[in-house]
Amino acid sequence: MRVLGSVAEIEAAVGEAMGPTEWVTLDQAAVDAFAELTGDHQWIHVDPERAASSSFGGTIVHGFLTASMLPGFGLRLFRIDAGSARLNYGVDKIRFPAPLRTGTPIRATATFTSVDAVGSGTQVRTSWTVEAEGSERPVCVAETITLVLP
Repeated sequence: MRVLGSVAEIEAAVGEAMGPTEWVTLDQAAVDAFAELTGDHQWIHVDPERAASSSFGGTIVHGFLTASMLPGFGLRLFRIDAGSARLNYGVDKIRFPAPLRTGTPIRATATFTSVDAVGSGTQVRTSWTVEAEGSERPVCVAETITLVLP
């Protein structure tokens, strides 16, 4: 894990890929729990029997469940110790180029793409790629923004 203790250290890391993480698997229980929490019970996620006859051959993980894994992946790759607090400021871009079949291992790579001073602190943009074992295309690509408070 890379530890970044100052904004200058984050700036120096811009463009360097961190990762990949270890593989993590989202099983049907995790998908069902996410569906319960969010109310998204679409059959392609929660009905293994029906999904088995789909073009996917089984259930697929919600895209937003995959995206929700990014903070945990981040904790495995880097720690920002700069500033008094670090806040999730948002996501500028997020795409799900390939479906993630439930039970398929995933891992992530992160790259800081920019560090910008703003009125309330420093915005750190991070580009993420989440890959699934055996898939040629990523299952999630995203650009997140972290606000580092002074």
